[in-house]
Amino acid sequence: MKFGIFYEHQIPRPWDADAEHRIYREALEQVELADRIGIDYAWEVEHHFLEEYSHSSAPEVFLAACSQRTKRIRLGHGIVLMPPGYNHPARVAERIAALDLVSDGRVEFGTGESSSILELGGYRVPVADKRAAWQESLEQCLNMMVMTPYPGFEGTYFSMPCRNVVPKPLQKPHPPVWVACSNRETIKLAARLGIGALTFAFVDPAEARQWVDDYYRILKTECVPIGHAVNANIAMVTGLSVHPDGDEAKRRGEDGVKFFGYALAHYYIFGEHKPGRTAVWAAYERARGGLPEAGAARGIGTPDQLRQHLRSFEEAGVDQVAFIQQSGRNRHDHICQSLELFAQEVLPEFREREAARAKENAEALAPVIEQALARKPKMEPLAEDQIPSFLALGRQVAAQPRTPEQEAARRRMLAAAQVPLEEVTSSKS
Repeated sequence: MKFGIFYEHQIPRPWDADAEHRIYREALEQVELADRIGIDYAWEVEHHFLEEYSHSSAPEVFLAACSQRTKRIRLGHGIVLMPPGYNHPARVAERIAALDLVSDGRVEFGTGESSSILELGGYRVPVADKRAAWQESLEQCLNMMVMTPYPGFEGTYFSMPCRNVVPKPLQKPHPPVWVACSNRETIKLAARLGIGALTFAFVDPAEARQWVDDYYRILKTECVPIGHAVNANIAMVTGLSVHPDGDEAKRRGEDGVKFFGYALAHYYIFGEHKPGRTAVWAAYERARGGLPEAGAARGIGTPDQLRQHLRSFEEAGVDQVAFIQQSGRNRHDHICQSLELFAQEVLPEFREREAARAKENAEALAPVIEQALARKPKMEPLAEDQIPSFLALGRQVAAQPRTPEQEAARRRMLAAAQVPLEEVTSSKS
């Protein structure tokens, strides 16, 4: 099983003038540490307007900064919001490819549709259309990464003409693709489309086994890839606060895990929010006493307790566990100490088993993936004589009728620029 760290950039109120700067700086230091100690992935969300819960609206900027501070850790968009109201598919293809180039091919392309009314409404994305818009945009974004040129597309949620979208990603045909999953139905959809399942919801190991079984059963029998490669992976999140003293681990980490769940529910389930005014942390403090405890079942405890917790995910067949640490008022030094203790006391035994597990899975899934890719309907490339050409705007302007005064001015401009008149005389050349 592999391991990741997961970031929302949570900043509970009240904020001081340096709060956002500090949380980004500390997160970068944590990713550097994770890279050094052997953590496999760093995941960064994209959210908009979700005050206190997530101040991560430009994950491509944060991940680019991470790419220049690290050597080996995989850099995961967890996720890019794909409905075109948020991000045009061509801009996503360009940004993912550029990040893949500057990171030497370490990008994981997590995707999703969003479920918060503040985000959907803020960008005028209709709730009823978000799933279909995600799927249409993702499929075309992946076509843009592999086709030269991209033939163009007339769709339900976006359209664009033929263009060659550059740059292309370093990883071929494109970086591994994932989708955010909050329930078993989305897990099943991920399997049908041949993409990784990012389950950014707390799931206990017994439920995790059901989700894993669903995912791999459907992947093996029903998969028709949305992309040009299959990413057979299922990742789940848990908290992380580990300390030799279990009570101290709880004191350091429980509030953060509980606030994460409360703030998530505030924005997605039960809350009423007035932008710039509602204080989520204050509401959480009023509700804290009635919330369930978050102990070893949420990654909080001693190294032995954490080891048992993670083994249960491994036995359920989970491919990756991502740790939520930067939540609530959790302290930077405590986060770093937990990571270091995890790497010293817990990680080595999982690392020993991972290489053999990954090799066995790859061999077992190779024929399944080959059959799935054979079922994929591919976008037809344009024949050479179908690729359009486009006149530069200057040539189009030059072809328009001109008054004698405009023609004289044009000749003076060309003479000053030392451009031979015959080079721009004909609009057909």
